[in-house]
Amino acid sequence: MKKKYLILILFVLSIASLFIGVIDLKPSDLFQLSEDQKEILLISRFPRLISIIIAGMSMSICGLIMQQLSRNKFVSPTTAGTMDSARFGILFALMVIPTAGPMQKMLVAFTFALIGTFVFMKILDKVKFKDPIFIPLIGLMFGNIVSSVTTFFAYKNDLIQNMSAWLQGNFALIMQGRYEMLYISIPLVAIAYLYANRFTIAGMGEDFSTNLGMNHKRVVNIGLVIVALITSVVILTVGMIPFLGLIIPNIVTIYKGDNLKNSLPHTALLGAVFVLACDILGRVIIYPYEIAIGVTVGVIGSGIFLYLVMRRKSYE
Repeated sequence: MKKKYLILILFVLSIASLFIGVIDLKPSDLFQLSEDQKEILLISRFPRLISIIIAGMSMSICGLIMQQLSRNKFVSPTTAGTMDSARFGILFALMVIPTAGPMQKMLVAFTFALIGTFVFMKILDKVKFKDPIFIPLIGLMFGNIVSSVTTFFAYKNDLIQNMSAWLQGNFALIMQGRYEMLYISIPLVAIAYLYANRFTIAGMGEDFSTNLGMNHKRVVNIGLVIVALITSVVILTVGMIPFLGLIIPNIVTIYKGDNLKNSLPHTALLGAVFVLACDILGRVIIYPYEIAIGVTVGVIGSGIFLYLVMRRKSYE
C-alpha cells in the first residue's frame, strides 16, 4: 500500500472520528458552532483524535524496533513483558508514593518497563532453541508472571480498582489536560527514525555490527529506552493496547521488506489508521454505548496474529 493512500485513509477516518459520539455534531455545524459544540470539539473530540493517532503510531514503532533488535517477528511490548512491567511500575508508584503526579508515575513505570525489557532480552540470549514462535511464548510467560505479581500486590493493598484503569486501553476518558503527556512520544519517534539504519544493522547480530564499527550494545540500549519510555507514556495515558506493536510491523514487512528506515513511516501511518478504525468501530457497534479500544484491538489483533502464524507455517 502506498503512503499517500494511508494518509488519505487516515484523513477520512480522522474527520469521521470528530463527528461520531453521543452528542450530535454534524460537519455543517462547523460553520455555526454553539458554545457547547466548541467545548465538545476542543475538550473531548480533538484530544481523543490526537491521542489515538500518537498512541497508534508510537506503539507500532515500538513493536518494529523490538522485532528488529530481537530478530524475531513475533516480539512486541505485548509479548516481551514490557507492558506488564510498566503496569507493575505504576502499582509500585501508587503503593510507595501515593501522592505522585503523572510525571513521577511515568518515570517509575519507565524504569520498571526498561528493567523488564532488559530481563527479557537477557533471557533471549540464554535460550538455545530460538524458534520464532517459542520466543514470544517465553515473553508471554514472563509477562504473565509480572502481571500476577502486580495483581497480588494490588489486591493486598486494595488498589485493584486503580489498576483496572491500566488493564484495558480506553480513549473514552481522554480529555484536554489528560493526554498531553503523549507528546513525549513525538521526539522519541523522531530519534527512532534517525537511528533506523543503526537498528537495522544491530538486528543482523552483534558480530556483524561490530565488524562495521558500530557499538552494538549502545544502539540496542537506545532502542530499548525508546520502547520502554513510549510504552510507559501510552499505558499511563491510555492504558494497555494489546497486539498493536505485534501485527502492524508484520503487515508492513510483508509489502515493504525489513529495512527499518523504509518501513518506519508506513508502520506509523498504518498503526494510526488501525487504532482509529478500531476506535470508530467500538463507538458505533453498540451505539450510544462504547467498547474500550483494548477489547476491539485485542479481538481483531488476535485474529490477525493467528493468521500471521498460520501464514508462516504454510510457507515453511
